[in-house]
Formats: sequence, structure tokens, C-alpha cells
Amino acid sequence: MKEWIKAIILLPFNVTVSIPCLILYFVGFKYITPNLLQIILGLMLLMFGLFLAIWAMYLFHKIGKGTLAPWAQTKNLVIEGPYKYVRNPMIIGVLSILLSEVLILNTIWLFYWFVLFFVINSVYFKLYEEKQLEKAFGSNYLKYKKDIPMWLPKIKLK
Repeated sequence: MKEWIKAIILLPFNVTVSIPCLILYFVGFKYITPNLLQIILGLMLLMFGLFLAIWAMYLFHKIGKGTLAPWAQTKNLVIEGPYKYVRNPMIIGVLSILLSEVLILNTIWLFYWFVLFFVINSVYFKLYEEKQLEKAFGSNYLKYKKDIPMWLPKIKLK
């Protein structure tokens, strides 16, 4: 359990709280009240992001028998819950939280952080994490990777 808490504090907490606070501090942020639509959409994204990130982390702990951290990876491939639809629901949750901060705090500086975080993760997943998952889980991961999109779930219309 200690590794799990350490991973949460070092990764999603820093990404969604510490780094945004530092960015706002160093740019001399002055709050300008957003419009009502921004607040409502921001709160919806915040709730969605928290729900998705917590659910994904729980599945990593419960089914994967590991954490979201590279130093304490899962022992089992997690393909349940939101992982049935998209390969990176935890990061989608974190991105939703970041976007909620952009809207609620009404600042372009956090939008730059949101974009940078997305690009860093996209590159990291392609160049490192997917290769590690292929080594760890072999053909099971390759099939999963082939069937499940990285970021946007497939919508099947009948």
C-alpha cells in the first residue's frame, strides 16, 4: 500500500497540483473569473477525471497487483473496466483534471502544461512503455494493443 500512495503523490498529484501551482506562481497569475459555462464544464471534467483516474488506479492495484509507477509496475495485464475501451484511461483522467483547471482558473498557461503533458506521455508510451508491456505480457499485450485504441475509444454504431 505504501508504494501505491507514493506513486500517487509523485505522479498524478504532482502533475495536477504541484506543477500547476508552480506554473501559476512563476507567471504571476492573476485570477480572472471565468464565465458560467467554463465553470460548469470545468467541474464536469474535474469529476469525470477524478472518477476515471481513481478507477484506473484501483484496477492497477486490485487486478494488476501493482501501481501506476514505472518502478512498481503491475504483474498482470489490466484489460477490465475503462481499459476495455482505451489503453490509457488513467492519463485521460489526469488530462481531464488538467483541462478542468484550465477552464476553472481561466488561464492559457495551464493549457500549455496540458498540451506538453499530453505530448510527453504520447512519446513516452510509444518509445518506452509499450515496449516494456510487450516484454512483460507478450502476445496478450500485442492483441490488446491491436484491438484497443490508445486515446479515443472506438464508437460502434449499429
